Amino acid sequence: MHPRTVRGTVRSTAIAAAVVGTLTWAPAATAQPSQPTPSSTTLTETPAPDGGSVTLTAKDPAGDVVQGASYLLLDATGQEAGRGTTDAQGTLTFPGLAPGVYRLKETAAGSPLYDVVADQDVIVTPGGTTRLAIVAPFKPAHVLLQAKDDKTGKLLPGATVNIGSGDTTLLTLTTGPKGTATGDLPVSSRKAEFWIKETKAPAGYDLYSRTKTFTAGPGDPVTVNVTNSKRSTSPNPTPTKKPTHTPSAPGDEPTSGTSGGSGPNPATSGTPETAPSAAPVQDATDDPSPTAPVGSLAHTGADASPWLLGGAGLLVAGGTTAVIAARRRARTDSEETPADN
Repeated sequence: MHPRTVRGTVRSTAIAAAVVGTLTWAPAATAQPSQPTPSSTTLTETPAPDGGSVTLTAKDPAGDVVQGASYLLLDATGQEAGRGTTDAQGTLTFPGLAPGVYRLKETAAGSPLYDVVADQDVIVTPGGTTRLAIVAPFKPAHVLLQAKDDKTGKLLPGATVNIGSGDTTLLTLTTGPKGTATGDLPVSSRKAEFWIKETKAPAGYDLYSRTKTFTAGPGDPVTVNVTNSKRSTSPNPTPTKKPTHTPSAPGDEPTSGTSGGSGPNPATSGTPETAPSAAPVQDATDDPSPTAPVGSLAHTGADASPWLLGGAGLLVAGGTTAVIAARRRARTDSEETPADN
């Protein structure tokens, strides 16, 4: 074989082997997993959240700042997250707090005038400041109520009073068996005026109708008194008896009768010239059947009729007899007169 041909064949084989080797190893190289680059790891990290803070300002109901009040801040697990005291401006700040819900507790009021405020929850937001306005309440005044007898000073149970300010009733008290009662009166300023009015009097006493006033400050002990007068009791009126009339005696002065006139009794009168009248009818009494006195007329119209008729007959007979006697006497006198001459 010609040497030039041999060299050409060897060269072609070598080139073909090189190509085959390259094709064989390439897939193996691409099958290997690629490693993450440092830059890709940095991008997947979450940044730490920004911290928040709480700032509070403490004032009393009158608007004055409260200095020296102490507070404690607890996190959601009950662990202390901060503590501090209000400054001259009444402010306190808790910085660098992780977002979440916290519990704020007052541990000291800073003044004997104030009461400790109630606990409250505080929400802290990322990078924000939570501001709180704290109103420190004044301590209540301690009231002692006494109800007394206005004459003896004896303490009286069962008296009820209302105590208030303006148009608002703030406290209601009722005295117990010892005649006293106590209670806490809310105070909204360093010195306030209150009124007291009794709404129910003790048993057997009149209501204390006047309204009294007094002043009190935070935490002051105050004694207030109401005095009551005993209720006046008047005896039950005695019913009056129905007036009665007692029949008059036959000799009493006669009253107006049914005939409308008065005159002597015909049974005792001897003068025929005077026309007698019927006897008077006496007043009736409560007795339904009184006994008519002798020589008097009956008390009712029905009983008086026979007596009136009888009396009239006697009068007529007496008058007739008197006229006849007078005529006889005149005749006798006229017959005897010539003989005397």
